[in-house]
Amino acid sequence: MHWLNALAVFVLMMSGWRIYNATAFLGLVIPKNITLGGWLGGALQWHFAAMWVLALNGLLYLAVNVASGRLCHKFFPLSTRTLWVDLQAALKGRLAHADPHHYNMVQRLAYLFVMLNSVLLVVSGLVLWKSVQFPLLRELLWGYEGARRVHFFAMAALAAFVVVHLVMVALVPRTLIFMVRGR
Repeated sequence: MHWLNALAVFVLMMSGWRIYNATAFLGLVIPKNITLGGWLGGALQWHFAAMWVLALNGLLYLAVNVASGRLCHKFFPLSTRTLWVDLQAALKGRLAHADPHHYNMVQRLAYLFVMLNSVLLVVSGLVLWKSVQFPLLRELLWGYEGARRVHFFAMAALAAFVVVHLVMVALVPRTLIFMVRGR
């Protein structure tokens, strides 16, 4: 599920950049050579295809983790005191990674953020895709333009997570073995 999500997010980002370029509502333009789709219609097709992969994979991930109890076991309870200690250790480069099966408080919070941020991406994406069919969601996200901004910045937050995630894997390379093997 991890690698399928990674592929889907990669396709969503690259096609999303091409879709963004159609309006460039923030005033910056993403270079075309790092976008996917060739044209707006092609980018939308890639985006919708990857969206279904991410949404179905995410629902399956959530269902398996809730049913098995892994969600509660791996990510809860949260402790602000332990988070503060782990965050300080992480910033000093001294965060222990002795047991890759155990998430420290920074990891727990980061992964919970990604799960919630993914829900926000799906909800805001639904508003952008079918705005008329989801009027309540549209209003909760400050209208269509608000949903566009929420979607863009939620994806930017996910991209930032991916960068930090890759840096952490580079700093603790033995975790890559667990990600590849799945155990």
